[in-house]
Amino acid sequence: MSVPAPHIPVLLDEVIEALAPRAGDVVIDATFGAGGYTRALLEAGATVHAFDRDPDAIAAAQDQPEHWPELRETPPRLVLHARRFSEMVAAMAEVGIAQVDGLAMDIGVSSMQLDQPGRGFAFSTDGPLDMTMEQSGPNAADFLNGAGESEIADVLFRYGEERQSRRVARAIVAARPLTTTGELAAVVRRALGHHPGMPKDPATRSFQAIRIHVNGELDELAAGLAAAETLLKAGGRLAVVCFHSLEDRMVKQFLRDAAGALPRASRHLPQPAEAPPARFDLIGKAIRASDDEIRRNPRSRSATLRAAIRTSASSREAA
Repeated sequence: MSVPAPHIPVLLDEVIEALAPRAGDVVIDATFGAGGYTRALLEAGATVHAFDRDPDAIAAAQDQPEHWPELRETPPRLVLHARRFSEMVAAMAEVGIAQVDGLAMDIGVSSMQLDQPGRGFAFSTDGPLDMTMEQSGPNAADFLNGAGESEIADVLFRYGEERQSRRVARAIVAARPLTTTGELAAVVRRALGHHPGMPKDPATRSFQAIRIHVNGELDELAAGLAAAETLLKAGGRLAVVCFHSLEDRMVKQFLRDAAGALPRASRHLPQPAEAPPARFDLIGKAIRASDDEIRRNPRSRSATLRAAIRTSASSREAA
């Protein structure tokens, strides 16, 4: 059954090819969103456990049972989990599943979140300064209005790679209290000398950094990759799509390490007697969107897919 989706899943064909789902497989969609990957996996005959920390994403599927008849099958072929993907191991254990055949991750903010001004993720429209994926806990306004200048600068530099982070942090502190995305964007633009015609809005890096910090996204990614390693059975497949360099570097490093491809730290250090067995085998090189996909879906421009197959070696945590 084909379901119209409000947002286009990025690198969909490539993700499904990497996962190679078969009828009867159990696959995790760790970032459900609008359900684009999940729909394709279900149509291949797999059972899907879909995770999302954003309650709106889970509620949208639950409120449209006609679009997701697999929720009502016996046993259901679609199981929704309103949880973080760092909690996948515990969540799957609760439903009696120790290992799965495949796992997909689409890292970062979703189009649905960006398109809702009330969520506070975007600066293209004015909205409350929130940015929380779970819509609970300390938000962007709490951080920006309560943190010290040096802490704000460190976040902007570390997560947004903003070279003028101290200048921006100083301007933010001087403008407090900030309550809307429009106010924050205006402060950043003034601090960085924004003018019409610039190829990229200078507020982009700061919004990215604040969002990543507020949601603990890089810590969550590290935990999610470790969970994937634990959950995938031998021969199970992992596909991860990232949209900026910080995430992609983490995934690349994780997979290189798991595949035993890390170089020796120093030629002066002794080599271990025997290298540990590879926990993943890489599937080809990183894949980026084609020109045709970028024309159809501009969001795919910065996307990178990395994929790997789980070996029979014990996970690092088990070891």
